[in-house]
Amino acid sequence: MSVRTLPLLFLNLGGEMLYILDQRLRAQNIPGDKARKVLNDIISTMFNRKFMEELFKPQELYSKKALRTVYDRLAHASIMRLNQASMDKLYDLMTMAFKYQVLLCPRPRDVLLVTFNHLDAIRGFIQDSPTILQQVDETFRQLTETYGRLSAGEFQMIRQTLLSFFQDLHIRVSIFLKDRVQNSNGRFVLPVSGPVPWGTEVPGLIRMFNRKGEEVRKAEFKHGGNYVAAPKEGSFELYGDRVLKLGTNMYSVNRPVETHMSGASKNLASQTQTSSINQARRVILRSYQHPSYSGPAEERGAGSDHGGV
Repeated sequence: MSVRTLPLLFLNLGGEMLYILDQRLRAQNIPGDKARKVLNDIISTMFNRKFMEELFKPQELYSKKALRTVYDRLAHASIMRLNQASMDKLYDLMTMAFKYQVLLCPRPRDVLLVTFNHLDAIRGFIQDSPTILQQVDETFRQLTETYGRLSAGEFQMIRQTLLSFFQDLHIRVSIFLKDRVQNSNGRFVLPVSGPVPWGTEVPGLIRMFNRKGEEVRKAEFKHGGNYVAAPKEGSFELYGDRVLKLGTNMYSVNRPVETHMSGASKNLASQTQTSSINQARRVILRSYQHPSYSGPAEERGAGSDHGGV
């Protein structure tokens, strides 16, 4: 297990929490100044300098119970108050969203791009608060210093640590169920086609070499997918183009979101939605995948080649 995983877990889950709270504040027509104060108070607490310094020290992950307590306190760092049921739903959505993002990362290193997508969006929440913006930018600097020099193997250990943390979490979420990226058993449907990881080749060709390292023969094979080369690598700079859409705000379209625990049922028939909003929702979530996606593959066990859970 990697001792460098905790900052990535905390920041990405925190980013998802802010997306959901922002969506709920807008859905309830909370006045803009009050909504901004809620988000500013939470973000200021989340990126507290001393807390970040402790967070970035090499350490094991918090237990699930301890981490949940952290977010309980963080969500109530403002004037907003959530009851137990709302907090349960909030935490379920946070964890399942980030689990989905980790599963879909083309390369282990791309979990850092997912984190930067969350920080980019958080900056958008605090554009009028330069002091808090400075806190977020300082955290970005800590991320680049801590993770910029890590090897691919170290990032693989981080990804595996994250997947182990999410082991056995199969909470059904309506946003995923409706867009058919989650099955009724709570397991995610993973794309089997699309861009290959940056720096790798599209499958379909076998090269054979002699003892001198000279290529002597080629053979093609059918891979059964519709793979394409990655257009470019995402930027790890402060204001760069991340390319990867994982970690962006999938709640930017006003949509109701529910979580479904095993054995529970919710009547969704009363939730009226226009066809245009439905289409926009699918575009947001499908942008996590490639438009040439042609078939499903259910997430596998933690020991599989795909590193799923």
